[in-house]
Amino acid sequence: MANFLDPAILFFIFGAFAGAVKSNLEIPQPIARFLSLYLLMALGLKGGFALHKSGFTTEIALSLGLAIFLAVLIPIIGYQILRTKLNAFDAAAIAATYGSVSAVTFITATQYLDQFNISYGGHMAAAMALMESPAIILAIVLANKARAAHASQTQASIEQTGISKILHESFTDGAQLLLLGSMVVGLVSGDAGQKLMAPFSIDLFKGMLAFFLLDMGLMAARNIQGLRGKPPITLLYAIASPLSHALIALALCKLIGLPLGNTILLMVLASSASYIAVPAVLRHALPEVNPALYMGMSLGITFPFNIILGIPLYAMLAKLAI
Repeated sequence: MANFLDPAILFFIFGAFAGAVKSNLEIPQPIARFLSLYLLMALGLKGGFALHKSGFTTEIALSLGLAIFLAVLIPIIGYQILRTKLNAFDAAAIAATYGSVSAVTFITATQYLDQFNISYGGHMAAAMALMESPAIILAIVLANKARAAHASQTQASIEQTGISKILHESFTDGAQLLLLGSMVVGLVSGDAGQKLMAPFSIDLFKGMLAFFLLDMGLMAARNIQGLRGKPPITLLYAIASPLSHALIALALCKLIGLPLGNTILLMVLASSASYIAVPAVLRHALPEVNPALYMGMSLGITFPFNIILGIPLYAMLAKLAI
């Protein structure tokens, strides 16, 4: 109930309601873009300040290594499951979407941990950044393989998507660069920088998050309609995969002995699905797939599920296991 009564979550629910009743309430795109960049900058600064205090430890190395491993494992498992019911292109697109991460889900989870005084490492923002690209690369490899197989059957020539170009786009994406750059600024400026930036990166953060989640609620209500007429496995996967991915992350975190806060955040990252970075790449890399499919799943079902129910559920499971 504490999560339901959080103002940011209530604004998300309100936005979803406004979208469902087809209200003309709308957040202008430039403002929504600014809000997302602000949240990433504030998160990066917070992570950098925390890293300045803690330094680089074995625990940090284990957390980052596990994050990369999950970012590779999850899309491979997802593709194998989805391929039994969907064509190779749809399966690759959905696997990439669910193999990558949602920054807003992660930011909301950090606020949840702060609310209940559960400590976590600032390096987890870097873990989130590292989990962005592996799923995209795997999806392109799988799509190129599917195109080659189709071409061999039809004797047609194909144009494969270049991985080097996608790698460049992934690692130079403005939002990701801002997150990592802000971490470096926080790391270098340390305690003095934290005091100077506190009115901007801490005091305003909750209000900005609430405003952004209002926009996310509106988008979620609109995107869920894109799933009409889609195969039943897409609806099932949109709910079942976050839970199963979170449990995989929990088991691995317990195996290597990560603390509670970092475990919860890795569960949230594993369970989330990208609706910004990956769809932007997939529109060019996988034009065979209708974006309404993976956007409807990630933003229409998985994102609301994680924001409203998933985060407190993952925290409860982690507390029982750790």
